[in-house]
Amino acid sequence: MTVLLHISDTHFGTEELPVVAAVQALARELQPHALVLSGDITQRARSAQFAAARAFVDGLGIARVLTLPGNHDIPLYNVAARLVSPYGKYKACFGEELEPELVLADVLVVGVNTTRPERHKDGEVSARQIERVAQRVHGAPREQLRIVVTHQPACVMRPEDEKDRLHGGEQAVQAWSRAGADLVLGGHIHLPYVSDLCARAGEGTPRAMYCIQAGTALSSRVRHGTPNSLNVIRWQPPAPGAPRKVRVERWDYDVVDRRFELTHPYDLELGD
Repeated sequence: MTVLLHISDTHFGTEELPVVAAVQALARELQPHALVLSGDITQRARSAQFAAARAFVDGLGIARVLTLPGNHDIPLYNVAARLVSPYGKYKACFGEELEPELVLADVLVVGVNTTRPERHKDGEVSARQIERVAQRVHGAPREQLRIVVTHQPACVMRPEDEKDRLHGGEQAVQAWSRAGADLVLGGHIHLPYVSDLCARAGEGTPRAMYCIQAGTALSSRVRHGTPNSLNVIRWQPPAPGAPRKVRVERWDYDVVDRRFELTHPYDLELGD
């Protein structure tokens, strides 16, 4: 079984130290094969915040890591840096690739950079990005779990969150579903949920696909009455002829016990 740890919106500069320690303890306990960090790594894209984030990621001891920039990882007040080198500090700590991939024997994770320096916080996925991802996941073997990662949510559950939805998100999920993607991971709005995109009335995707959102993993900037949270994804490739299923777990931080606890397990049926 392959285990992935999905965290988002760490917002280093606003991190809570007991929560940081709890994530470290959970990583030691679960020993995940890979870490996916879906953006807003820092609060204000400052060098010290990126350095703290890099040290945190390295300290988890997880062999494989995929990170994406979020809108907070682009300078806000330093206008010159935003125009000339918006990803400079991100790249210095997390590498030149803004749309990385993670390829394991039974898992494919494709990152999509949905930030745009010319926007304040809105995200966008272009037609070229949609096609690139669709081509990448198309034809992946049945035993491989196919995951796409964005920062801004590709789908939302509440009407009031529509303003924060990824521009081009609906076209993206339809195309990625047709191509064979199973999960779309994201963050940005600090609201954890699992959405069955195929089951939506009137706009369901052509095959089973799920939007998996993470809350803020470490930050004091919790919202919507939800605590710090993260996701654990467990994948066992199916036997020939058996249905494809994935387990997604939401773990919430307990402020009394100072640890993360499994609160919402989901056993999701996937398409072939």
